[in-house]
Amino acid sequence: MTETVQIPAYDHAGSIPAYVARPAGTPRAAIIVIPEIFGVNPGIRQKCDKWAAKGYLAVAPDLFWRFAPGVELNPDVEAELQQAFGYFQQYDANDGVYDIEATIRWIRGTQDVAKVGCAGYCLGGRLAYMAAARTDIDASVGYYGVMIDQMLDEAHAIANPLMLHIPTADHFVGPDAQAAIHAGLDDHPKVTLHDYAGLDHGFAAEMGDRRDEAGAQLADSRTEAFLTQHLG
Repeated sequence: MTETVQIPAYDHAGSIPAYVARPAGTPRAAIIVIPEIFGVNPGIRQKCDKWAAKGYLAVAPDLFWRFAPGVELNPDVEAELQQAFGYFQQYDANDGVYDIEATIRWIRGTQDVAKVGCAGYCLGGRLAYMAAARTDIDASVGYYGVMIDQMLDEAHAIANPLMLHIPTADHFVGPDAQAAIHAGLDDHPKVTLHDYAGLDHGFAAEMGDRRDEAGAQLADSRTEAFLTQHLG
């Protein structure tokens, strides 16, 4: 079953629209699917639906609800890609962490699900890292997270497991940034890093031109095993 719900914002200044996919029975745990810069579009909803089919409560909050609620963009359409870049420039990632915290609280407080993890993509990958450092989320996974290299001073606060998927040909996260991420996190006892040689940003998108089928299947299989291990 799927629905759109309203989650009270952390500061009670409004409510966060979120797409929810529910499993057939009692959820084994919950997974917050943190979108890219393209909103809760068909690809993000499909990721939620897949998690629900595996027995998880899946929730995708609308990150841009403060200034572009309900927007759904297609990265393969140039005009919509540029629109998404504009929203990214407007966006405050600190607000995103508050929204993830609000979603965690909503899940644990109203859905009777104790274990909560996340899987985030692009901007959502950065937020997955930030959530691991700033919230008590049980496990986090980030795909091609942007600007993580600029936030490595928060790594000491990561108390629960974090996995990051890093495509080596990511044209938004260059070699220097990747090297910094490895230097900062390779020895962290709670962090697992996976490199994907020759793959680019967005390789694990559910649909569209960016998807690399073999890479997406490998990364997603690692994500599923990781979240199953730490969430149940």
